[in-house]
Amino acid sequence: MRTRGGFAWLTGPARQGLTALAPAALSAAFAIAITTCPGLAMAQDPPAPAGWASASATASGRATEPKGRIVLTLSGKLKRPNAQDRAVFDMAMLAALPQHSFKTKTPWYAEPRKFTGPLLRDVLAAAGAEGKSLEAIAINDYKVSIPVEDALKHEVIVARLMDDQAMPLRDKGPLFIIYPFDDEPELRSSLHYSRSVWQLKALVIR
Repeated sequence: MRTRGGFAWLTGPARQGLTALAPAALSAAFAIAITTCPGLAMAQDPPAPAGWASASATASGRATEPKGRIVLTLSGKLKRPNAQDRAVFDMAMLAALPQHSFKTKTPWYAEPRKFTGPLLRDVLAAAGAEGKSLEAIAINDYKVSIPVEDALKHEVIVARLMDDQAMPLRDKGPLFIIYPFDDEPELRSSLHYSRSVWQLKALVIR
């Protein structure tokens, strides 16, 4: 050890040992600073909706491609597309979203039926939909405009099960937009019946 200007300076092996220790010490110090000073922590992306990112967030913030057959395609004003400018879902991705069930009478069946699936608003949120209306399109190309307010105000679901069973194409499946008609009697109208699209294949956000 040498002294210079009133300060002690390490030399030889002691100095080499300190130099070797420096990177580890700096790393530890930085870790302590991050822990004690939240302002130094790096910002992170907000979590994606449950079910969507779990099936698959990537470092780029985009969802991975579905592994099964695509049953629903969203296009238009989206913040979270996963297939170029579209958001596509297979049945497993829809099943991974929070599920809701209710039994209701409808004009299409003689008895009340139980419907199960994700809320329409959760499907829209999963794709980062931004708009005031959506066009629902059926497999037979029937189209109807639905205000996004309907999805926000009512417990509208994209039903994938009826009476706990998958819906075949011949029985209005595989997806069916259903309003809670029994829970909200004011929805029993020709307007809302027309918005209950069966054999749903696509939603265009406008």
